[in-house]
Amino acid sequence: MENQEIDPIIDRALEEDMPGGDITSENVIPPDSNSTAVFLAKGDGVLAGMPVVRRVFQKIDASIRFTEWKHDGAFIKNGTKLAKLEGNSIALLKGERTALNFLQRMSGIASETRKYVKVLAGTGTKILDTRKTTPGLRILEKYAVKIGGGENHRFSLSDMVMLKDNHLTIVGSIYRAVKKAREAVQDHIKIEVETASLEEVKEALESGADMIMLDNMTMELMEEVVKWVNGRVLLEASGNVNLKKLKTLADLGVDYISVGGLTHSFKSLDISMDFL
Repeated sequence: MENQEIDPIIDRALEEDMPGGDITSENVIPPDSNSTAVFLAKGDGVLAGMPVVRRVFQKIDASIRFTEWKHDGAFIKNGTKLAKLEGNSIALLKGERTALNFLQRMSGIASETRKYVKVLAGTGTKILDTRKTTPGLRILEKYAVKIGGGENHRFSLSDMVMLKDNHLTIVGSIYRAVKKAREAVQDHIKIEVETASLEEVKEALESGADMIMLDNMTMELMEEVVKWVNGRVLLEASGNVNLKKLKTLADLGVDYISVGGLTHSFKSLDISMDFL
């Protein structure tokens, strides 16, 4: 992530949190007061979002000294000190909640992703995220998925062609939809088709799709599809995926498993900012 990508997000968050300043800190704390604070993990998980935290405080007061003890991707345990901040007390207080909101949520996503990645270790199947992200925060949430060991599916509607059930209902057939897309987009753009039956899989493959999504299929049907496809096209399993059936899906031989829950049903990691 580059500053130009995350600065607008941080600016909006800070404006939301203090549109008229911090009337508590500014009226209670002496303006020349300086403090030291530490970020402290209050749960176990995967850390993600430290560059964003650093940038939050840089934008509030560039003189704040930020010492990073743990880096993104590290597995942290309850009680681990993550970073130290030194500088103007009011500036530190102004950034506290915004920084924690980013850090806790991003670490929660990375931690959830790592659980899925760990189950799939050694299978050859990879975890994908989805576009089921918080509006305006997609770049942060997909970054957190990567930190957790997952892979990003398309970032936006502009990245690849994904023909889903609603598209196919309007167009009329998989073959016609793939043909129209292939004629319209540049050669490097990938085309994926969502399918719900073996017949649709066959049509998608014969139409020249680069990737086929097996949406909410039974295990028995997916097993049949994987055998029939026999490696001729990439397969993505999708729909109500959870940790319990993850290994079974991977053992079928699919290339990818997409999990919307990585970015819409995660639990934030508990982290505090404590003044010394």
